[in-house]
Amino acid sequence: MKIYKNHIAEKIAGIIGDDRDRIETLLEIPPSEDMGDLAFPCFTLSKDMRRAPDVIAEELGNKIGRDNLIERAEAAGPYVNFYIDKSHLISTVIDQILSDRDDYGRSDEGSGKNIIIEYSSPNIAKPFGIGHLRSTVIGASLKRIYEYLGYKVVSINHLGDWGTQFGKLIYAYRNWGDELKLNEDPIGHLYELYVRIHREEENDPKLVELTRSEFKELEEGDSENIDLWRRFSDLSRKEFRKIYKMLGVNFDSEKGESFYIDKIPAVEKSLKDRDLLKESQDATIIDLEKYEMPPILIRKSDDTSLYATRDLAAAIYRKKEYNFDKMVYVVGVAQSLYFRQLFKSLELMGNDWADNCHHVSFGWVKLGEEMMSTRRGNIVFLEDVLARTVEEAKKIVEENSPDLPDPDSVAKAVGIGAVIFTDLSCRRDTDIAFDWDKMLDFRGNSGPYIQYSHARICSVIRKYGKELKKEYNAGLLLLPEEYSMAKMLVCYPDIIKKAANEFEPYYISNFLLELCGIFNTYYQKYRSPEDRILSSNSDVADSRVTLADCARIVLHSGLKLLGISAPEMM
Repeated sequence: MKIYKNHIAEKIAGIIGDDRDRIETLLEIPPSEDMGDLAFPCFTLSKDMRRAPDVIAEELGNKIGRDNLIERAEAAGPYVNFYIDKSHLISTVIDQILSDRDDYGRSDEGSGKNIIIEYSSPNIAKPFGIGHLRSTVIGASLKRIYEYLGYKVVSINHLGDWGTQFGKLIYAYRNWGDELKLNEDPIGHLYELYVRIHREEENDPKLVELTRSEFKELEEGDSENIDLWRRFSDLSRKEFRKIYKMLGVNFDSEKGESFYIDKIPAVEKSLKDRDLLKESQDATIIDLEKYEMPPILIRKSDDTSLYATRDLAAAIYRKKEYNFDKMVYVVGVAQSLYFRQLFKSLELMGNDWADNCHHVSFGWVKLGEEMMSTRRGNIVFLEDVLARTVEEAKKIVEENSPDLPDPDSVAKAVGIGAVIFTDLSCRRDTDIAFDWDKMLDFRGNSGPYIQYSHARICSVIRKYGKELKKEYNAGLLLLPEEYSMAKMLVCYPDIIKKAANEFEPYYISNFLLELCGIFNTYYQKYRSPEDRILSSNSDVADSRVTLADCARIVLHSGLKLLGISAPEMM
C-alpha cells in the first residue's frame, strides 16, 4: 500500500502544511472494507489547528478530490476514509507481480548489511527433541526473510559440544558403554548412558567429583578424553543432519562451544583489565547487582569454564569475523534473563555493538496425549514426530487423491509442512500445542490448507488450458473478492518487512491464511458459467486466471519463506 499511503500523505500535507512523513505514519487500515481502504485520524491535528477532529475531517474530506489513484475521500466522525481506485490498484499489483514473478516483494533494503542468526543449537550426544524444533524453524525462516530483503545472512548452529555433561558421558561410556550399541544407534545409546550417569550420581554423590574430573582433563587436553569427545560429536552431527535434511534447513557455520575454548583467556583478560571480575564462593563472576540482575558465572570453583564464558568469546569472535550489523539469538523464553546478563556484560567490556544483539525468544511446546506416546524416556524425539506426521499425511492423501502421480513426495511435503506451519502459525512468545488432527486439517488454519489452496489454483490454471499471458483487463475484475484479493497482494511486500522488523514469521503465515480464505471464498461462491473463474466469457476468464496466478505466485513465495514446499497437485 506504499504508493497509496505516499499519495494520500502528500495530499493531506499539502492542505494542512504538515510533514508528509509524519502524516504517512498516522494512516491506518480500517477494520472493515466498508470504511474504505485507508483512514486518517484527525485527533493529532486538533490541538495545533484548534478545531474539533470531526470538523477537521469534514474539511479534509471536502478538499481532497478524486484523481487516478483515489476514487473518493469521506469524513466519518474524526476520520477521513479513503477509497482507492479499484481498477488502478488491481492493474498496479498484477503488473508488478507479473513483472517480478518469484521476486515479488524482494528488496535491497539490507544491501551492504550483515546479520548473524544463531538458531537450533542442540546438545551433542543428546537426541534432537521436539523442543529444538521452534528455534530451528523460526531461525531458518528469519534467515530466508532477511536474505529476501537483501541482507547478507550468516546462519550459525552453535552446537552444545562442550561442558560438564561430557565429563559425565566420558565416565559413563568407560564404565557401561557398549561398542555395538554405539555403532547401531549412537544417539540412543549415548542418551541412555547420560540418563544412567545422572541416576547413578543421585545414588552415589562421589561420582559427581569423578565426572567433573573427567571434564577438567578434557579441558586440559587429555588425549583419550579428546578422542572420545570427538567421536561422540561426529556421531551426533551425523544424526542431526538427517533431521535438518528433512526440515530443509542448513547452516553457514556449525562452530560449537568447543571452538571458542582457546579464545577464553583473551576474554578473561579483557574482563580483568576492566576490573569486572570478582571472586564469589570460590567461583569467578561478573557482578551485575547494580543493574538489578544476578551475577553471571565466568569460571567454576574447579577452574573449568561455563557456557557464558564461551558465549562472550563467541560474540566477540563473530564481530571480528563478520562485522555484523545485527546478531540474533533464537533461544527459548526461559533464557531471557541470561541474555540480558550476556548483553550487559558485553557492553561493560566496552563493546558498543552490544546494543545490536537481540534475543528472539519463543514459548514452550505443549504436547497432547498422542504426542506423548512417541516419548523415549523423557524426551519426544523430533524424528519420530516428523515420521508420524508424514505417515498420517500419506493416509489422507491416498484417501482423497488415490490417483496422485507421486503420493510419497506429496505426503512428505504435507507432513513436514504441517509441523513447520504449526510452529510458525502463532506469535513467537505464544506456547504452541501439537495436535495431529489440527495440523493436518486441509480445511482449517494449517499448512496443508495453504498448500491445498496453492494446488487448487494450479489445477484451475491447468483446466484453463492456455498459455498465461500478460494481457488482461482490470476493468473486468468487478467482483468484491477480486478486489479484496488484489488488496492482499499489494500488502505482501510490507508484510515481509514487518516480519523482519519484529522477528516474526507469524505475520507471513497469517497473511497466507487470509489470502487463502479470500481465494477459496472466491472459488466456491461463484459457480455460474459467467461468474466462475473459468468464465464462459473468454476475456473475463483471461483476467481472472491472471489474478489467480498472481495469488499462486505469492502463496508459493510465502510458503518458501516459511520453509514449506508448495505442491502443484494434492
